[in-house]
Amino acid sequence: MKIKLGIAPIAWSNDDMPELGGDTPIEKCLEEASQAGFTGIELGGKFPRNPGITNFLISKFKLKMPGGWYGSNLRKRSVLDEWSAMQDHLNLLKMVGGDIFIFADVSGSIQGEAKKPLSLRPKLELSEWKEYCYKINEISNRLADIGIPMSYHEHMGTIIQTEDDVNKFMENTNDNTFLLYDTGHLLFAQADYKSILKKYIKRINHIHCKDIRKDILTNSIQNDLSFRESFLEGVFTVPGDGCIDYQPLFDILYENKYQEWLIIEAEQDPKKANPFKYAKIGYNYLEKTIYSAGYEI
Repeated sequence: MKIKLGIAPIAWSNDDMPELGGDTPIEKCLEEASQAGFTGIELGGKFPRNPGITNFLISKFKLKMPGGWYGSNLRKRSVLDEWSAMQDHLNLLKMVGGDIFIFADVSGSIQGEAKKPLSLRPKLELSEWKEYCYKINEISNRLADIGIPMSYHEHMGTIIQTEDDVNKFMENTNDNTFLLYDTGHLLFAQADYKSILKKYIKRINHIHCKDIRKDILTNSIQNDLSFRESFLEGVFTVPGDGCIDYQPLFDILYENKYQEWLIIEAEQDPKKANPFKYAKIGYNYLEKTIYSAGYEI
């Protein structure tokens, strides 16, 4: 049984902080991702929004684009308004043959706030959950009809962050609503990420392999740092360089016949963490670990 390995361009160039790799050409990112062994790369801000050029670039480096982040405001918007706002992103994914629509809700998000502590992140009121999940279901049904299913990204600093958030979200959404399983964000949120994988494996259609430096995470939690402060301190890293043991997670995936993408997505300062070096560390670790689980690439 085969599985697909990809990477996100955020290690080379951070969309939210252009000072981190903003001068790195997209061609360098694609070339090094391919040289490291990956066959896929997610959409990033450096890609031109012209589908023809983007197709040319990923084809040149023999890569596939499974999907890319879309920041929604569905908590504040109607379904019709959000659906309209999604169209440019959706059309690009159609043209490049994207597999999934990575959907995150950034309504009131503090992930980009330099100093705002994560304890102040937005939360859905109890009275909001029913209506919010109804809207998610409507968007998910529309995406399913098109053949590019939703992959909802739980994320630090947003309304869906904790294990309790994920449980409520999954319990109140339909089978067309899939979860993007991100190991790093779940551990950061102090969730039982192994339990979440077991519980929702049938509704997980995309995986971000993000590792954590435990000492930096402990400091971040104890001092209630902002999300930005935390990742600038180096809380995230690639698999094989942090504290997460992926072997039992990949064993669960293999047992459940998961054959979609594993994407390394670990935002770091490229001046401190050479993107190509860390891409190779991550790839080598994933390759070894998925083979141990029984997979082929």
